[in-house]
Amino acid sequence: MTRKATMPRTVAVVGAGRLGSAFAAALRAAGVSVIGPLGRQETAEAEIVLICVPDGEIAGVAAQFAGRCDFVGHVSGATPISRLAAAGAPMFGVHPAQSFAGDDPPSRFQGVGSAISADTPEALEIAGELASSVGMRPFVIDEEHRAGYHAAACIASNFLITIADAAEQVAAGSGLSPAQTRELFAPLVRTTVDNWLQRGPRRALTGPVERGDQDTVRAQRDAVHEVAPDLTDLFDALVTSTEHLAARKASE
Repeated sequence: MTRKATMPRTVAVVGAGRLGSAFAAALRAAGVSVIGPLGRQETAEAEIVLICVPDGEIAGVAAQFAGRCDFVGHVSGATPISRLAAAGAPMFGVHPAQSFAGDDPPSRFQGVGSAISADTPEALEIAGELASSVGMRPFVIDEEHRAGYHAAACIASNFLITIADAAEQVAAGSGLSPAQTRELFAPLVRTTVDNWLQRGPRRALTGPVERGDQDTVRAQRDAVHEVAPDLTDLFDALVTSTEHLAARKASE
């Protein structure tokens, strides 16, 4: 099956999880004809197949569509598009740099960056059109740099939640419930993120590590170790990384 890449007429979305469901709804809202989201064992004839399943299942799902599509893609950030080869069609990847929690509105994609890659110019065009159709801003990422890009995205998103959870655990030692911590620290977190966006990490950095206040840092470490000893190594690692950032700031 060979066609010149145009705005897809029919897209079969495979995977009814958070991202698959959100992508299917956003494509429909954009006027694209969508099949699904299909279950992982379901197949259909479609111009485009967009696979939204866990990374370890991508190759198996792609094999189910051999000879049944013009283009095949996945939404994984880290998995190479070569895992789609069993479908026997031009391959692409389109990864939204966004988190999805379930029941996300189509607007969740608006203005979001989307890493795209492909093995043919036509497939790359398809990837870009899919991303743009739901309001995302596509940018090309080399396959050899895919894992690094995805690691950066996870640090900025997943690990941020891990750090926020650590803050809740330590704040519990001061008598704050998780809900209170989120409510009271929300302005601090939002302002910090805004400063990073507007100024970059070095100019946004504040606090005792940046000031070189070792006494305060030691007191903080003792408090962390007393309340949540399993977080001591994380605290130490974050202090070390922050010291490096502070040194870069001082050298400017």
